[in-house]
Amino acid sequence: MNDILMDSELKKLLIYNSAEDLLQYLEDIHPADILEVLRDSDVDKFKVMEKLPIELIANIFEEMEEEEKEDFLNLFSELEQYKIVNEMTSDEIADLLANLEPERIIKFLGHLGKEEAEDVKELLNYEDDTAGGLMASEFLAIKETMTVKETLKYLQTAGIDAETAYYLYVLDEKDVLKGIISLRELVIATFPTKIGEIMHEKVKSVPVEMDQEEVATLFEKYGFQAMPVTDEKGEMLGVITIDDIIEVVREEATEDILRLGGVNEGEVIDGPALASVKSRLPWLYVNLITAILAGATVGVFSSTIDKVVILAAFNPIIAGMGGNAGTQSLTLIVRGIALGEFTKENAKKVFRKEILVGLINGIGIGVVIAIIGMVWSHKPVFGIVVGVSMIGNMCVATIVGYLVPVILKKLKVDPALASAVFVTTFTDVCGFFFFLGLATLLLKYLV
Repeated sequence: MNDILMDSELKKLLIYNSAEDLLQYLEDIHPADILEVLRDSDVDKFKVMEKLPIELIANIFEEMEEEEKEDFLNLFSELEQYKIVNEMTSDEIADLLANLEPERIIKFLGHLGKEEAEDVKELLNYEDDTAGGLMASEFLAIKETMTVKETLKYLQTAGIDAETAYYLYVLDEKDVLKGIISLRELVIATFPTKIGEIMHEKVKSVPVEMDQEEVATLFEKYGFQAMPVTDEKGEMLGVITIDDIIEVVREEATEDILRLGGVNEGEVIDGPALASVKSRLPWLYVNLITAILAGATVGVFSSTIDKVVILAAFNPIIAGMGGNAGTQSLTLIVRGIALGEFTKENAKKVFRKEILVGLINGIGIGVVIAIIGMVWSHKPVFGIVVGVSMIGNMCVATIVGYLVPVILKKLKVDPALASAVFVTTFTDVCGFFFFLGLATLLLKYLV
């Protein structure tokens, strides 16, 4: 099928063709493309899906977001639901069942094979955001005493159900991970060669309780397609593949962006208005409190403003530029913490750099705003007040943009969740205090 025509023709193809007619096209259609059609509100989801083979429906489910899987599953009868789930990998089954009621979970487990049901039960015990919650239990395990020929023969049957065939994991009798061999290394070796002779004994593995962000960092560092997951004894429990990590990176990035904006990560763009209100209103109340603090600071210097009205015009400029500088520093530090780039070793170096950046940027902006202030007010002293205040506030902003997420991280609070509110408060209050305080001290030169 022509890829250029797919977006415009696929919807018609799925809706108007019979199940028999569709068979000749399905090999050329990716499940993700079919899912896009099913998400269209004009499409009868069940009428389309009932034309598709169970295996393909299972693959479509594996492409779905967590929040939509149950809705799609409920379109089918109980028997069809069991058939679909039986075609899915263990990690995808666990993700699906985790959102269902306990009674339904028990029913689904009862329709799985004994070994697969045990695997899924084990996966359900792990937190979603850990290596255990990401891993699949289907992987290719071999013994070091096997020959290359025996291994290749084994792969002809076992490889069908594996999550990935890029790597083969060498285990001992107690399932302890002893080595690893890539598929490429296997196929170029001679048939009589023992696996133990060509395997790599130094294997990078992931602890089962490791946070998913740390797992993603390891994948980025080593560039692997898959990584084994082990327990404290070194026993291999499962495997995490790169497609799982891509999803993690997207989730974490989305979560951080939403939290920086004071929005709950559970909010969806086309969700109900009430859910959005519940997500945003608490943080707006927090912002209201910080705005009152900033307003109170201005109120302390109301008499100064009454005498030098032009101060009111420059007040928001000082605070706003400080907020922008603080946000720049904050964004860099939060990202560094999330990606593991910010460490104890480089913390002081980063701090010194942020102070220097704040000072240089403050001088650069301060000189410009000082000239504008002099020209506008026709008073050189006013320009000095504006310029010095800008330099001071931008220095404070970069320092606060560094310190707030670092302190929150030490307090085990997500830096992306609350940092922006604190940084904005500091820059507003300090900006007003510097500017209006300095103006008060030099009032006789400004009147």
